[in-house]
Amino acid sequence: MATDYDAPRRNEVDDLAEDSLEELKARRAETQSSKIDVDDADLEPTELPGADLSNEELTVQVVPKQSDEFTCSNCFLVHHRSRLARESKGQLICRDCAA
Repeated sequence: MATDYDAPRRNEVDDLAEDSLEELKARRAETQSSKIDVDDADLEPTELPGADLSNEELTVQVVPKQSDEFTCSNCFLVHHRSRLARESKGQLICRDCAA
């Protein structure tokens, strides 16, 4: 189909002004679909907030803070000493929080 690029452009406002109420209702019915698109990832069970997790067991191994690590006094994350930006008045600050 050939396109006439010299013809004046029409926008949706012009189209809506000229359409009758019946045409608008028909278009609306066409665009609405009763079929729901379900993704396989949506079928996985999800945990609800406030769910009872008392029977769950910890599946990761917790390692205590090592001698070459520090806890940032701003974000409270444990970092390696190489991530230390500054230390002032006993407070250790990581590079992320110092930036």
